[in-house]
Parts: sequence; C-alpha cells; structure tokens
Amino acid sequence: MLTKKDKELIDAATKAISTRYRNDWQEVGSALRTRDGRIVTGVNIDAYIGRIAVCAEAIAIGRAITESGDHGIETIVAVRHPKPDEPGKIAVVSPCGICRELIHDYDAKARVIVPDNGRTPKVVTIGELLPNKYRRGNE
Repeated sequence: MLTKKDKELIDAATKAISTRYRNDWQEVGSALRTRDGRIVTGVNIDAYIGRIAVCAEAIAIGRAITESGDHGIETIVAVRHPKPDEPGKIAVVSPCGICRELIHDYDAKARVIVPDNGRTPKVVTIGELLPNKYRRGNE
C-alpha cells in the first residue's frame, strides 16, 4: 500500500516529466526521497546514439549527491510519459537493469515504487528487484 509520502514522490516525478517532456528526448521522470527527507527529481537524457542516453533515476541520484552529498535513498520512483500518438497517461514504470544496479550500489535498503499489473503501484525493496547482486571481491 502506498503511503502519502510515496504518492508525493509519484506526483513529483509526474510534474518533472510533465514540465520537461520532449517527444523522443525526455519521456521518463524520476523522483527520490533521501534518507534526510529531501525530494530530488530528474528526467532522462536521450541521445542520437542510444547507448549514451542516461536514465531519469541516474539523473536524480546524481543531483541528490551533487546538491547536498550522499544521504542515501529512502524511496525512488520513475514514471513514463506516453508519446503523442499513444493512449494512456503518465504511469509508474520499473527501473531498468542498469538503474537497479545503480540504486542498489547507492543504497542497498532503498524502497522502489513499481507498477503492479494495472493496479495501484506497489513498493518493493531494491533487493527484491535485484537478488544475488554482483559484488566485488569479498563484499
């Protein structure tokens, strides 16, 4: 069940992409709440060469670190804006595999808001999304 704070994050991510949406350039917005309570947003950065694109979650994490240091990720969410010819509305999406790795690296206890088969989104831990995460050496 989503809390009021979870719904605030979804609203913040939705506002970020609603304000910055550009078809084929910025389609995903993200919001995270740091462990000290701040909400930080980001939108994806697309590129002509797809492999240099940067996800919205990575932008939000980078902003959180840059703006006030690393205070951990309490909860994070990403939402996708439909293309002009697509039906539907802005909706919660799951983080890609690379973002799952990044979220886990920066806070192994982070909560992640994900879609739930057409129902109200739900909250899971990053460990549930990325079991048996790769670790270097004896970590």
